[in-house]
Amino acid sequence: MDILGALLLKPFADIGGSPLFFLEVVIGGVLTGVMYSLVALGFVLIFKASGVFNFAQGVMVLFSALTLVGLMELGVPIWLALIATILVMIALAFAIERLVLRPLVNQAEITLFMATIGLTFFLEGFGELLWGANVKKLDIGIPDRSFDVGGILVNEFELFAAGIAALLVAVLAVLFQRTKIGRALRAVADDHQAALSVGISLTSIWVIVWAVAGIVALVAGVMWGGKSGVQFSLSLIALKSLPVLILGGLTSVPGAIVGGLVIGVGEKIAEVYWGPYIGGAIENWFAYMIAVAFLLFRPQGLFGERIIERV
Repeated sequence: MDILGALLLKPFADIGGSPLFFLEVVIGGVLTGVMYSLVALGFVLIFKASGVFNFAQGVMVLFSALTLVGLMELGVPIWLALIATILVMIALAFAIERLVLRPLVNQAEITLFMATIGLTFFLEGFGELLWGANVKKLDIGIPDRSFDVGGILVNEFELFAAGIAALLVAVLAVLFQRTKIGRALRAVADDHQAALSVGISLTSIWVIVWAVAGIVALVAGVMWGGKSGVQFSLSLIALKSLPVLILGGLTSVPGAIVGGLVIGVGEKIAEVYWGPYIGGAIENWFAYMIAVAFLLFRPQGLFGERIIERV
């Protein structure tokens, strides 16, 4: 028991001996956590507006990145390829609303969930058919190198990605809180029938929210693809976002952000300080252990609403 206690307290014991290194680990975790939040944000946006848990969000990240790098390989300038990819994701939103969501209106939630699983495999296969299955290098002009700030190493690419993610979150916050579309989105999220009764079109809202989620997926795909290459394992990033959703709450935009930061920092600290003592690779499963703990003690997450059903 004493050994376990010493192991759990090791990060805090090391703060006094090497505070700069500890701060460096935390900053690295924050920058990674922001990128997790980007993917989780796509899940939250779609679930709030349509009640659909979009299992295909991870593949949307992959598909958008594949489309961007594929166009660039054809000689299209990066700015034009970016605009074209945004248009592709908007067109995809229209197709999903017309071909998937509209025929399944008023169906059980599990039916819609299974439809998004089918969409996952379709987009993965369609992306491979269009652009091939090889790993593709995505160069957006930001070097993946570290620089020294007061004795702390900060990765330039991760810092840029975190800045873009923060800007996107700010834009989404303004969209939700200050615009007519944002008020309609929140109305649909609160009550579909009430929204319909005041003249809000559910189909239009679904197209808008899936398009926004597609653009969020594009930003996430550019960030992750630029760092590790555009490859089909990129779609698995969605699995790392599930603990973020469980931690922050499936219906909360702030929860997606805070959950991503907690997961990012937690897994970095666990890997650096506890990994050498229990065989390493903690980073691969630590987030899921946190998610299990939250499911046991606070299943609605930090910012989710507690659901009380009368029986």
